[in-house]
Amino acid sequence: MTTIEIAKATTPTAPARPSRRRGLLRQLIDSKKALTGLVLLALFALLALLAPVLAPGDPSLINSTGSQAPSAGHLLGTTAKGQDVLALTLWGARSSLFVGFTVGLAATGVAILVGLASAYFGRIVDDALTLVTNVFLLLPGLPLLIILAAFLPPGTSTVILVLVVTGWAGSARVLRAQAKSIRGKDFVAAAVVTGERPLRIMFREILPNMASVVMTTLLGCVIFGIGAQAGLEFLGLGDSSVVSWGTNLYWASNDGALMTGTWWAFVPSGLCIALVAFALALVNYAVDEITNPRLRNRRARRERRG
Repeated sequence: MTTIEIAKATTPTAPARPSRRRGLLRQLIDSKKALTGLVLLALFALLALLAPVLAPGDPSLINSTGSQAPSAGHLLGTTAKGQDVLALTLWGARSSLFVGFTVGLAATGVAILVGLASAYFGRIVDDALTLVTNVFLLLPGLPLLIILAAFLPPGTSTVILVLVVTGWAGSARVLRAQAKSIRGKDFVAAAVVTGERPLRIMFREILPNMASVVMTTLLGCVIFGIGAQAGLEFLGLGDSSVVSWGTNLYWASNDGALMTGTWWAFVPSGLCIALVAFALALVNYAVDEITNPRLRNRRARRERRG
């Protein structure tokens, strides 16, 4: 045997290391916070998908007398107009979750493009994109949302567009800082020297190392999308003909549900918004706890004490 063959035979083979994605997914499943949040999200998604089965027909139809308290016939009561609150809540989940996750994905996508391009190209590109990002950060969010929603034609697509335009800047700033720290690593410099294309370096070398930050950013954007849509529609700036949790609150306010004490007209939709935001915040905190060394060490100390 040659020297090289002997070295190969005597050198122990390194065990296969699990990928970062599997490690993160496994730790999320083991985390009680993340598991609770994921179960809640799955439950709401299932109810939204089964809305045509659980509450068939048009939920806006008036099929009973108004302001009935919860009973066997109407589990969550009826609105002042005589609409079934349970049907409105189930069908409202479809619109609210769709808008929230669409806004989250779109705003995170814009933030990733801006953050990666700014960190990778630097100089003039970085200065220009940072200026645009700072302008959107300095603009007051709620007045800008109201102005855009008031002048654009009403509809779900308008709400999504408005929320994406006003919701990407903060995430882009965070992702730019993270990408800039990875840009100076040796493996990125080696990819540049070997002649790799900029897009390939950004999305194959830099982005995978930002997975935890991107996931946290996505969850934050989804929370923003659901809450901001409900706020806009509660102010009457959305499409009032669309059934969503925000429009349910808007019509409950118009009908004077709070003044008349018909709490069942607004509590279900408000509680659903709070629970979805709570579930997303639990998953967000669990991801931060897993990926942040300080929180991870604190969690390990708590487990040892327990």
